[in-house]
Amino acid sequence: PTGITQAVERSSNARRNMTHGTSGRTFFLDAANQNLAAIPPEILELRELEEVHLENNDIEEIPQEIQYLENIKVLYLNNNRLSKLCPQLGRLSRLEGLDLSDNPILPSWIPVLSSIRSLRQLRLYRTQVREIPTDICKHLHHLELLGLSGNRLKSLPKEIVNQTKLRELYLKQNQFEVFPPELCVLRNLVIIDLDENRLTALPEEIGRLARLQKFYVARNSLQGLPESLCQCDKLSVLDLSYNRLHSLPRTLGSLSEMTEVALSGNPLEKVPRLVCKWTALQLLYLCNAGLRSLRRSFRRLVNLRFLDLSQNQMQGFPLQICSLRNLEILALDDNKIGKLSSDFGALSKLKILGLSGNQFISFPEEIFSLESLEKLYIGQDQGAKLTSVPEDIGKLQSLKELHIENNHLEYLPVALGSMPNLEVLDCRHNLLKQLPDAICQAQALRELLLENNLLTQLPEDLDSLVNLDVLTLMDNPMEDPPEEVYTEGKEAIFAYLKNKRHMKIVATKIQSWWRGMMVLKGIGKFSELLRVRKKGKNSLKSKSGKKGGKEKPAKEKKK
Repeated sequence: PTGITQAVERSSNARRNMTHGTSGRTFFLDAANQNLAAIPPEILELRELEEVHLENNDIEEIPQEIQYLENIKVLYLNNNRLSKLCPQLGRLSRLEGLDLSDNPILPSWIPVLSSIRSLRQLRLYRTQVREIPTDICKHLHHLELLGLSGNRLKSLPKEIVNQTKLRELYLKQNQFEVFPPELCVLRNLVIIDLDENRLTALPEEIGRLARLQKFYVARNSLQGLPESLCQCDKLSVLDLSYNRLHSLPRTLGSLSEMTEVALSGNPLEKVPRLVCKWTALQLLYLCNAGLRSLRRSFRRLVNLRFLDLSQNQMQGFPLQICSLRNLEILALDDNKIGKLSSDFGALSKLKILGLSGNQFISFPEEIFSLESLEKLYIGQDQGAKLTSVPEDIGKLQSLKELHIENNHLEYLPVALGSMPNLEVLDCRHNLLKQLPDAICQAQALRELLLENNLLTQLPEDLDSLVNLDVLTLMDNPMEDPPEEVYTEGKEAIFAYLKNKRHMKIVATKIQSWWRGMMVLKGIGKFSELLRVRKKGKNSLKSKSGKKGGKEKPAKEKKK
């Protein structure tokens, strides 16, 4: 098979490569990731195509026959080796979405792109652009999404104000030192992404963006925010992570639709009071913010589903957290917490819990009442080391992942074998001397990580874990299996265990056959044979000889 037939047959994408309408015509085609050096002619013959995926190939040129795809609306050509765009591409009058990301834009492309007047979405990520061509801004008046992240932009052309329909603008990972003032007149903007630039301030005029819903300015150098931001009353997502903010303007407390806020990596030291007014919040990131405690009013955030308080200075467990009954994910890693609250079980919806790097003297048993818990992280790369895991861990019947690396565990609880959903068990860097045989009953296990322990052997039935994909044993004083086996990976280890068990069965059968033969030859009863072996008698003949000595006189009388 060649061309599109080959592309279709080789595709590993989960979705179907070709989607047909009720009339049998092809509207959707996926030929991504096929190592294509050119667009197969067979594709260009499918005149009814509306969406084509050709990303992640080695295509160097767009052929002029592209003009025959008159109905095409969406075309993905990102991550190829394009060096030429034919003028005929500009004749696709119904083309609404074009992705040319990860191809270096050449000056010869600009007239072609500027002539596709129907475009609503244009993605030019990582195209080595230093400035936005003014022709694009002048002629593409229907753009709703413009993606320019990962380039070398320092400013926007004044012609950008012509993009009055623009709703989404992505400028992440560029070189902006000043917030582009032209954006403040684009009243239809809903999403602005300026993450990872060099911004030091935001203009007061940003308050004019009354329809702004998602604003990303993480990893800049912002030292403050304009109070006018409160006028963006549709704002629901605000990412201010890793700036230089010490506080937030109180006026922002009026932003009642806020559902996701990221303040990680700022030297806040205290949770801004206004955050506790955002009662609709569902996701809150406060990692590495210098926090020592939470405000009492924090308990008002009853709609929180995700809370990240990791890498702070909390010496005690914040009791306010127990009021957040809708929490599903809680990260408290790398604090100085030594004990959990007795009310911790109130977090009945909690699915993921991070407690790594704290000061727990013993395993926090308050966890065992969390029936919905699926992932538990309590590895101690820093902080106090745990020496045991209670058998009550078996109460966590929903648990899928248990990460207990970097502790001082010498043994694992037998109860692990009765956890039907356990898929990942990370015990690296402990003091384990042996594994419980019950681990072989944890049939859902996919990953068993045991590097850097004191193991010398494995349970003989470990190969019964049919779903196990990853088994690591490096840096253990292993004797059985030997190093030359376990360094080859799981398959070699399982083959070794299976062969060892087979040899044991064979040896048992041979021993049973030998004992049976001894009995059949009349040398003695089987129980007698065992007794002789245990007492270390010289031979069976000496035993029968003594009996024979007592019977000889009787035989002589008979004669």
